[in-house]
Amino acid sequence: MKSTNYSNTFIAVAEDCPVSQAEIPPIRGNEKSAVNLQFETLRDNPYRYTSDDILFRVYALKNHIPKSDYESEREFFFSKSQACLRCSPLSKRYGWGTHHNAEGKVALYAIDSDDYKKLAQDSALTQVKAMRSKRK
Repeated sequence: MKSTNYSNTFIAVAEDCPVSQAEIPPIRGNEKSAVNLQFETLRDNPYRYTSDDILFRVYALKNHIPKSDYESEREFFFSKSQACLRCSPLSKRYGWGTHHNAEGKVALYAIDSDDYKKLAQDSALTQVKAMRSKRK
């Protein structure tokens, strides 16, 4: 099983993120997008889930997988490489950083918050940026 989990890491917004204040991803159409589900999961459950948990949860919800099938479906889902939260529009487009604690559990921080600034300057954390949207 391949993992997307980080520990003791802060993922800052991408260098080319177009916002200076965090935005809630808008819901378009009748169904929530993957980024909407990621946002709601992280907003409502800080430090409850790992990156793997969040990515699989979104996949399961989007694909209407019954909870009774989660174990086998999760194994199948992670049998292939998955994009980590560095690729999420939350950090690339909407101005949200993610802190991954020592247990790998994740919380969301707005780019314009004091907590974001503290985490971004914390030398005890591995500091990485979200993936850029455009090539240089």
